[in-house]
Amino acid sequence: MDSSPHKVYHVHDFDSRQYLEHYFSDKPDMAFGDDTLNFFIEKFRQVFAVGHINGDILIDLSVSSFVHHLYSACEFFKNIIVLKANNRCIMELKRWVDDRTGAFYWGHTSALLQEKEENSDQFQDQESKLRSAIQHVVKYDPEKENMTDPLVLPPADCVISVGLLDVISKYQDDYIIYLRKFSRLLKPGGHIIIIGTLGATYLTIGKDKFHVFTYDEDFVRKVLGGEGFIIDYCKVKERTAVSDLADYKSIIFIAAHKEK
Repeated sequence: MDSSPHKVYHVHDFDSRQYLEHYFSDKPDMAFGDDTLNFFIEKFRQVFAVGHINGDILIDLSVSSFVHHLYSACEFFKNIIVLKANNRCIMELKRWVDDRTGAFYWGHTSALLQEKEENSDQFQDQESKLRSAIQHVVKYDPEKENMTDPLVLPPADCVISVGLLDVISKYQDDYIIYLRKFSRLLKPGGHIIIIGTLGATYLTIGKDKFHVFTYDEDFVRKVLGGEGFIIDYCKVKERTAVSDLADYKSIIFIAAHKEK
């Protein structure tokens, strides 16, 4: 039996709305803006602007139900399929996709993207573009060999995963196994983009602490290489947030492609 006092993301109840309020909101006391808003938007904008990551299908496997990391992606992919592990995350995301009353407010993030773009008019209606691009929201189980069983997804040109490997992996072998499953969703030569937290052990949602797998940059580089990926871009950003809600030391952004 697991003796850890921390809950596990895909096993225990995870309050997606409270997570968004803690780490992604526009509230004045939200400490994580530079790390989870500016950094996410800037790195994805930068990587997609190069122009070699594109295609028909993108699959997003990220923690919770944030959307701003996909703003730039929807300019380069016709269809986005989002996979979520629990019903609360699915409901939260669908509320936003359907533009329903009570959806989480993301206007502050689309405004950040406009500020970073020279031609900001192109991105003025980025939320609507992204809503149209998200074709399916699908529940998955990371423990299954085919995570979306019985549904078989079409092979993707790109897989994005933000924070998910950190919270579903307890040990190094878990991380490798889950990354391998993510890799199977790709076409030969497809791309993967991963954001993770380095040196973390927990994140807090309300009164609960959730487990986070502890690793460093060398580990994730070696794992990607071992799974046949060539790293095209890597950036590590030291933490700027002052808060005890989470104890990560830095954030890593990696874009890589699978050898054919």
